Amino acid sequence: MPQADKLDVFPQESSTFLALVIRQPALEGKVETTSLILLALVFAHSARLLRYAVSKIPSQAPIPALFTLFFLQNRRTYPFFKKYSGVIQFISLAFGIALSFFPDEYDRAASIWKHGVADHIEGDASHWPTDRSREIIAVNCHSHNDYWRKIPLFSALQAGCVGVEADVWLFDEELYVGHTTSSLSSRRTLRSLYIDPLVEILNQQNPATPFRRILDTPVRGVFDADPNQSVVLLIDFKTDGAATWPAVAEELAPLRDRGYLTYFNGNEIIPGPVTVVGTGNAPFNLVTANSTYRDIFFDAPLEKLVDEDNNDEDPLEGSSSGSGQGHTGMPDTLRPNTFNITNSYYASVSFKKAVGFPWPFHFTQRQMDIIRDQVRVAHRHGLKVRYWSVPSWPVSLRNHIWRILVQEGVDILNVDDLVTATKGDWKIPIFDWWI
Repeated sequence: MPQADKLDVFPQESSTFLALVIRQPALEGKVETTSLILLALVFAHSARLLRYAVSKIPSQAPIPALFTLFFLQNRRTYPFFKKYSGVIQFISLAFGIALSFFPDEYDRAASIWKHGVADHIEGDASHWPTDRSREIIAVNCHSHNDYWRKIPLFSALQAGCVGVEADVWLFDEELYVGHTTSSLSSRRTLRSLYIDPLVEILNQQNPATPFRRILDTPVRGVFDADPNQSVVLLIDFKTDGAATWPAVAEELAPLRDRGYLTYFNGNEIIPGPVTVVGTGNAPFNLVTANSTYRDIFFDAPLEKLVDEDNNDEDPLEGSSSGSGQGHTGMPDTLRPNTFNITNSYYASVSFKKAVGFPWPFHFTQRQMDIIRDQVRVAHRHGLKVRYWSVPSWPVSLRNHIWRILVQEGVDILNVDDLVTATKGDWKIPIFDWWI
């Protein structure tokens, strides 16, 4: 295997082998046949080569880079590459475009190539001993629509995301998890997908031993490398907020009883391994009903928060009905400065509505000003900024947006692509949006 610093992703014997096959007389003049053989050999001739290439070439365009590097190495040596260079480059470009439509699928495949199937976590807390999370680095990302993943909760935690999202629907006194009513199942409840697994994980992270009692060790979180990091469980109330609220509060009892929840005691915030945030139809009036104890915090409407520098203290438009995030259960006289760390955790808004699409693939000064103003206001209230509906394609545009948001102080990235978000290679603008 070549050394990383040589930038020679094709071992010499591999290049020679491919060239010998391509130069066979029977293939001369057959562009389609030779192109297909080239494709097949590049993908399949060596598992070692593929593993090395996937681990070394930037994730934005690994397969096109594979073709391009091989082409550049051999275009002057073998007439085939000179004669059919246009075909080869077209194939490379086509694969690059195709991959940009399926970034999640590529990342999952790449992860299996690099780490093997055995390293993928199983959906059972019994497979999450303390040392399993030892090398996982917590990343400020939120697993959007986490329940859609093959293994809800565990996929996000394995990647290092510190936030997960569950859409809950109350039917017959049970809280079901799903995006729409048609996707609900008796096997997918808030307790089965999130509450019970979190309890099991945290019980294993905090074993009952004589040493813990003697030393009065504080409760440890999910991540062994960062035991003070709290995991945010964002619960999106899909049914009526007032009716759903008591069911959610009751469902949290196993976490509450073990001291695993972040809570407000009337004077200060006491951090815990799990922080619960209500959004959607979560009723703000019930969040704040108890002035001496709260363990469900609000997802404040970022677009409604007002910069005090503007002296704009108009009351927010409130509603006692289920009208969506940031509006449910708010009295008409509610002021923007009501939202603070004692009752809220996030300040969120749709990126598409608040900022808009960065056209032509770069932020305008006005868009940058909007982001900076919203971040400044939210932080002044002590809240963490979260944007949802961030464009996910083209992939490099998404990465560019992520870089700008983090650079400007956004606290949490709302992501669908867990692997890319937590790998961190999107932070380095080696290629700009056009790659």
